[in-house]
Amino acid sequence: MLYRSFITRYVCLILFVVAPGIMKAQSDAAPNPNCTLIVPANALSAEGLATPFQLTATDPAAGDCHEANKDQSAFVQAAVLDPATGQVAIYNPLVLDQGATPAMPPVIPTLPANAIVALWFGYNGDTLTLRGATDGVLSAAGCVNGADGENFGQFSYCNAPAFYKAAHHAIRRGQLTIPPLGTAVDGRPCPTVRDFFVVDQDQSDNLPTTYLLITGSDGSLQMAQRTQSNLSMFSDAKALGNPSDNRLVDVALDGALGCTPWKAPDLADPGQMVPALPLNELQARALQAFPMAMVPAGDPMTRNQGKRDIKKVNAYRRGVDQPPVVYSFQANTARYCRNMLRIAPARMLQDQALLMPDPTHPTRGLSPDPTVADTLFTFMAQRFVASYDILSCSKRLGIADPITVTTNSLGIATGAVIDPVKLRRSRQSLGGSEQQDHDADDASRAVAATE
Repeated sequence: MLYRSFITRYVCLILFVVAPGIMKAQSDAAPNPNCTLIVPANALSAEGLATPFQLTATDPAAGDCHEANKDQSAFVQAAVLDPATGQVAIYNPLVLDQGATPAMPPVIPTLPANAIVALWFGYNGDTLTLRGATDGVLSAAGCVNGADGENFGQFSYCNAPAFYKAAHHAIRRGQLTIPPLGTAVDGRPCPTVRDFFVVDQDQSDNLPTTYLLITGSDGSLQMAQRTQSNLSMFSDAKALGNPSDNRLVDVALDGALGCTPWKAPDLADPGQMVPALPLNELQARALQAFPMAMVPAGDPMTRNQGKRDIKKVNAYRRGVDQPPVVYSFQANTARYCRNMLRIAPARMLQDQALLMPDPTHPTRGLSPDPTVADTLFTFMAQRFVASYDILSCSKRLGIADPITVTTNSLGIATGAVIDPVKLRRSRQSLGGSEQQDHDADDASRAVAATE
């Protein structure tokens, strides 16, 4: 929920309707935020991965769902582990409107013998529901859409725990090597998806997956995988991405801070390397220093009817390689708020120049979503302000947010101020709890080490 949860958003008033095999633009003021993704049979096989996943409305009465509408787009990412070598590769299955045809058929990947395959899903709307193409598809693939009858929201996965178990086994055997984080140009370690400089109120959701959106001469719209072959064939294609925590790290922040994400071979595009959610989580689990951010009980995606649900917290954590909650302190939202306050504003203030556009670095400081904020700095600032509010951090800590964001008439963040005096005072007031929080983090690490 990286971009939707916060300041008032200027909503794109475009929807798309399906004609036989194509999509055509149509005006509509209220896109349906809740869609269903139909998972093909044998989803973890080569044929299943190459079969387009189909998007449709969960409740047709609420309006259609269309993949080409960026406010409804769903995304899929697969990781493939070779148990013989321990090596990991990535494949991004294609998503289409139900009944539509792709601009080019998806590439059928070549999988190693006895491959361990897992899927992760991302969504630009509110709640994505998984549905099998036939009965038993979801259970056969080990798909988890939520817990206790409630969906997570934008996130879900299939067979992730089995993949992580195999990956950790390969790491222990020396077959799979996690690359170092490296040092950012600000002199600090490069950020991970568990860095409190990065995380928001619902960390580790969504994907760095990108598709191609192709517009025909008659205005029809079709989707294709993002491969070098398709880019050459459709030179005017536009990128359709999942604005995610993972993309924020892999693209925006790594680009601004001179860092490099961990990438693996793309099975749809030989010779190309791509980042991935599971790679990010494996690297963060191994290398993120204290304090390590892990999904708290206050995460909106783990709540059930607005209340804490530890079963749902654990279901979510298993999908992102985090230890389950055994004791309540391991998912303490107040501690999560304290660490956000200790870390994020200070590094944002230090790195403000790096998070702003720079003519000598054309891609540096660009906003991950111009409909939310006009620069990477204002994006990070509004994201923190919204997360601090959504998690009720001010009430939990008794400390006001030291960041103030200004917006224009469209609700786009165009300015942000981090008050150094308020920041210093807030960090001083947190000094008495720092050792206690450190001990809790050490205890969480100890639980993870026993898995």
